Amino acid sequence: MTSHPIATSHVFSTILTALLLLIHSSATATATALPVNVWPKPTSISWSSPYTIATLSPTFQFDSPSSPSNHYLSAAVARYHRLISSERHRPIYDTTTTNFSTSPTPLQSLSISVVDLAAPLIHGVDESYTLSIPNHSATAANLSAATVWGAMRGLETFSQLVWGGRRRVPVGVEIRDAPLFGHRGFLLDTSRNFYPVEDILRTIKAMSHNKMNVFHWHITDSHSFPLELPSEPGLAAKGAYGRGMRYSVADVGRVVQYGYEHGVRVVPEVDTPAHTGSWAGAYPDIITCADKFWWPAGSPWADRLAAEPGTGQLNPLHPKTYEVVGNVINDIASMFPEPFFHGGADEVTPGCWKADPSIQSFLSQQNGTLSQILETFINKTLPIITSHNKTAVYWEDVILAPDVKVNPAVFSPEHTVFQTWNNGPNNTKLLTAAGYRVIVSSWEFYYLDCGHGDFLGNDSQYDRPPTSSDVDSNGGSWCGPYKTWQKVYNYDITHGLSEVEKGRVLGAEVALWSEQADGAVLDARVWPRAAAMAEAMWSGNRDEKGIKRYAEATDRLNEWRYRMVGRGIMAEPIQPLWCLRNPGMCNTVKPFVAQ
Repeated sequence: MTSHPIATSHVFSTILTALLLLIHSSATATATALPVNVWPKPTSISWSSPYTIATLSPTFQFDSPSSPSNHYLSAAVARYHRLISSERHRPIYDTTTTNFSTSPTPLQSLSISVVDLAAPLIHGVDESYTLSIPNHSATAANLSAATVWGAMRGLETFSQLVWGGRRRVPVGVEIRDAPLFGHRGFLLDTSRNFYPVEDILRTIKAMSHNKMNVFHWHITDSHSFPLELPSEPGLAAKGAYGRGMRYSVADVGRVVQYGYEHGVRVVPEVDTPAHTGSWAGAYPDIITCADKFWWPAGSPWADRLAAEPGTGQLNPLHPKTYEVVGNVINDIASMFPEPFFHGGADEVTPGCWKADPSIQSFLSQQNGTLSQILETFINKTLPIITSHNKTAVYWEDVILAPDVKVNPAVFSPEHTVFQTWNNGPNNTKLLTAAGYRVIVSSWEFYYLDCGHGDFLGNDSQYDRPPTSSDVDSNGGSWCGPYKTWQKVYNYDITHGLSEVEKGRVLGAEVALWSEQADGAVLDARVWPRAAAMAEAMWSGNRDEKGIKRYAEATDRLNEWRYRMVGRGIMAEPIQPLWCLRNPGMCNTVKPFVAQ
């Protein structure tokens, strides 16, 4: 980490102030303004007076249980021991000196107890933990969790409480913590641009540091098919960008294993029946409108062949389609142990299907509809997913799209989850009111690719007279403007829902669609904005009085961003360093009011 040197005494006062601020706004706040930073903020944290710090013993160790049924705890313990031994984080911002006392007794160990060592990493698993670092010359801290996965969250918290060259830690600290939402995810599109496995692993590591637990891997799309499948080798051989831009079965196993070791589920998505142009190299007969210009000249928008350049949709009327799709689902189900399987089903473009002769015949001679064609596809492929004891996840379009959609009766709420991305909380309301479980990814708040312009090569909207109105106020992209961390943090994903409907919201995912992103910009495009969602999903975005706490979160996120950089995550800054060195000076004393 590139350190910004500050005096040792200032380091102590900085840490103290940060922990005091953290405690001051926690669910069990004290009257004291309380500074060591934990992100996401725990549900409940207290630090008993007089405020005392101790050093970790040179022989500090973790005392943890072992079990042949779950070796992931041992991997996490070893990882955090290495991190605590090497990190030596020094806080960035400085404050006025606060009195504290120093314990003469080094902390010798952290004792870890887990109730259920065999609990699998699935949605709804108990991630709660309690962390106690006693005062009064105690030599051992205690971490208790219901499961291995809760213990991992507690280990992350403990690692963030340690700072400095002498590895200091506050004592007299009690933390009780558990997430508000069981699904706290990040979607990465690896089709439009390829990401090496190391980029994915680094992202999963960063997710674990932020207590996020779902890596939604949007593996394929119309642009490329980078996943090698044993039953369908031709899809990657002819659909990937190149030999070095594929994920092998071993690569997938490495990502899945790494996810388990970091408490992160890996949910695969192979989008069908739209977004499948990359399948045409291996199977041209089952893909409609493949390799066509996406918006033919002279055609209205309604007659486009795709939502963006990169055409191609599976033909549900071709018998071969289901042989291939079945093989793909079966292979992926065996490669990914995760119980959720994402089947996509978004953005079925009518023009692409209408361009196919067999579908034209069905529509004209049998008086059929495109919705019937989509329903046929779902009726034949959904049972393949559920036959593997998987819960099917689909994008909301499959039942909410205005033109091509399926009768909701096809989807059992017991075996189906929907992911929203349009109309903010309105579509979440529609789905939860209908009895479905929902993952929220509203583009208005959670699409991290937005606001970076568009990728069309001859887009005339950028060629306007300098005296014209600013047509680029949305950042030049359909989903602009850029989603600031504050926008992400402040989104209430259960807004307008009844208590019953709120219970059907599993959580949320921020998303990075990769038309204009790859590994070179990955970290900065995602972090620390994804961290903002992580805290909102873990302990909420409001204080104990119900007031949004984004102002208080600014300094904490600022500090956390620097710590992430020190951990190898190249997160972008959210303020000048001057703001951290001058607390409060970058705020405003007047509210901004929309004009």
